[in-house]
Amino acid sequence: MTRKQPTPRRPKRRSAVPRSRTAEARPRPAQPRGDNDKFAEEELSSLVVRGCLIARDAVFNVRDFLADGSRLAFLAIKDCEKELDQIERKIDEQLPEAITRVGEAEARELLACLKFITDLERIGDLAYSAVMQLQARREKLPAADSRQLVEMATLLCAMLEQVHQGFLKRDVSHAQSVLQSDPEVDRLCHSLFHRHLAEPNSPSGQKNFDILLAAQALERIGDHAKNLAEELYGLSEGRSLRHNARKLSTA
Repeated sequence: MTRKQPTPRRPKRRSAVPRSRTAEARPRPAQPRGDNDKFAEEELSSLVVRGCLIARDAVFNVRDFLADGSRLAFLAIKDCEKELDQIERKIDEQLPEAITRVGEAEARELLACLKFITDLERIGDLAYSAVMQLQARREKLPAADSRQLVEMATLLCAMLEQVHQGFLKRDVSHAQSVLQSDPEVDRLCHSLFHRHLAEPNSPSGQKNFDILLAAQALERIGDHAKNLAEELYGLSEGRSLRHNARKLSTA
């Protein structure tokens, strides 16, 4: 969308007749929101919804890639990563102008859009990083590793769908579901690391270092999904709870 160029301001003229103090103290009438302002807010929000779906699809394809090494899944993840980059760039370009023309409640919505797309774009990067670690691998993934990585990706896909629904409905129950799933993603990642690194001198740990990096990338996706869930609380309730994760996880 072409950005609307601001109309140049005319220089203020000094009035020949001084205004009274009563006139100076009189409050100015509130400027009504224009259709363009509302359209800009709705467009940015719709971009975030699209970003949620793309991030979810990226992780869905990570699961397919881990399950059978699908080349199509790998290419789909790469496309998702590029699309999320484009959406983030578009929101970065449009939001500064849009936020100057709205009230406090609408500004909060726009700031939430910015926070959302930042985490969603990072999820796209991490999904692509996870499969990049494994796509050049010659040996087949060990069965135990494959099972745990697929389980992590399955959980993450469900978490991102909950984020998507929570953003659409402004419903914190979806955020709570994400927060409850994140510890299981962490547990699977730590279990995989422990199995490979339990014996420091084992060649398995060195040979399968790419698997550990892929698991770490998936675990980080869980962290970003958790960030999004915490942001949903702030978006729905009008106050930030992002720095009070312990309270959220026990709610």
